Amino acid sequence: MNAHDHSVLGRQTGDATALPAPSGRGHEGEGGGNTLTPKQTYESNKLAKRLRRLVGSAIGDFSMIEAGDRIMVCLSGGKDSYAMLDVLMRLREKAPVPFELFAVNLDQRHPGYPEHILPAYLDALGVPYRIEVQDTYSTVKRVIAEGKTMCGLCSRLRRGILYRVADEIGATKIALGHHRDDILETFFLNLFFAGKVKAMPPKLVSDDGRHVVIRPLAYVKEEDLIAYADLKQFPIIPCDLCGSQPTLQRKVIKGMLRDWETKYPGRVENTFNALADVRPSHLMDRKLFDFAGLKVTGEIPADGDKAFDREDEFSLFSNPK
Repeated sequence: MNAHDHSVLGRQTGDATALPAPSGRGHEGEGGGNTLTPKQTYESNKLAKRLRRLVGSAIGDFSMIEAGDRIMVCLSGGKDSYAMLDVLMRLREKAPVPFELFAVNLDQRHPGYPEHILPAYLDALGVPYRIEVQDTYSTVKRVIAEGKTMCGLCSRLRRGILYRVADEIGATKIALGHHRDDILETFFLNLFFAGKVKAMPPKLVSDDGRHVVIRPLAYVKEEDLIAYADLKQFPIIPCDLCGSQPTLQRKVIKGMLRDWETKYPGRVENTFNALADVRPSHLMDRKLFDFAGLKVTGEIPADGDKAFDREDEFSLFSNPK
């Protein structure tokens, strides 16, 4: 194994870590060294606060972080994982409980991968990190036929390696950078192509049953992450160096959601909110609700059958003009 393991921490100020601003990364209200107008400064501060609020809400709602946790932050070099690390570092400064952050990047030996970028960025931040080098690219190229999507096998190999690294560094949680749009796209992919009502949970136990995986960006829109990455000028590493592309189905779903957002404002947000307001008694899964044992009690159920009620509540969602 050819791993690069750093344990250099940032400057300590009491319980918090004073964060340096490396090249390409500005402080609050700054655009990576660019001069902003007062309006741009206001908007950038508002965006940063919104991201902290949403990430903080997700952490609180799903009990993602506990006192003494060592969070392994999976850093791919994409906008989402950069933002996740950045926001978690800022939240940690004022967090009511102490926790550690340890960044991990998996260098899969993709052709043209700029291996110097992340070490330089993390060294400047003073974040402890490890670059794990594993040539999964060659394995995937050997197994997957030319022209076929490599993402599935690549993802499985990557997960196994990251689980092992989490054990080796003593991580109590593994943080992934999936955001609100990822969760919605996965929901519709399962619904349309797998016949399942299933999405991407904000918190789960890993495939090997040994780790807790968290998604702190679960409430954050992708458009906000794009804007934040532009503001901070993160040194983005392309995600298509392997030459493989995301599945056609995911592209279709992404386009569908974008179209809905334009034609039916509020529909995407309502769909996302519905994932947190599930009524098993009004679905058809006998594993989740005991239909066979259902009996009349003489009491009115709190979420009783509305089948014969008027649908005034849906009047806002009329056909677009």
